Amino acid sequence: MKKIIISVVLLAMFGYAVYDLVKSEDNNTTTSNKEELSTEGNQSNSTNEVESTGATVGLEVGNLAPDFKLQTLNGETVKLSDFRGRRVMLNFWATWCPPCRAEMPDMEKFYQEKDVTILAVNLTETEASMQDVHDFVEEFGLTFPILLDKKIEVATTYQIRPIPTSYMIDSNGIIRYQVFGALNYEMMVSEFENMK
Repeated sequence: MKKIIISVVLLAMFGYAVYDLVKSEDNNTTTSNKEELSTEGNQSNSTNEVESTGATVGLEVGNLAPDFKLQTLNGETVKLSDFRGRRVMLNFWATWCPPCRAEMPDMEKFYQEKDVTILAVNLTETEASMQDVHDFVEEFGLTFPILLDKKIEVATTYQIRPIPTSYMIDSNGIIRYQVFGALNYEMMVSEFENMK
């Protein structure tokens, strides 16, 4: 009986997350269209800025991925823009998330076998302790960079609802693929090979 109740609650949470995501995308599209009209002819440095690539900064496929700066588990500070010129898989995860656990061995294999940069952003504020993150990395033998989103600022910028959520970003910083939920190795390779 407990399993049924838990399943129903999880299903309801997932359904609400999808509904909320779709609703917020509709609102963002409307807001974006209004901003484009109101700033037509003006140069603006809003969240919808246009960089030298000619792409608008945003979260949709074809947008320039929003830049951010975070510390790694090893204490190094990295920015997403530091990886321009390389193809990047940006993944948002947490140790308590079962689909994240299922995805990690495939991510490590993908990292080892392909010329890809993986930036795995841990939603650190949601963790019980930092030791859980260290233990998780050790348990799965992860060698790609683990970034710590201690205040959930980057997750908020990327409007992360369900986790894991992943973005495939090409060498120009353009989002080429996004997925809500776990990816397997074959899906990672397929989307990676579709990017420049």
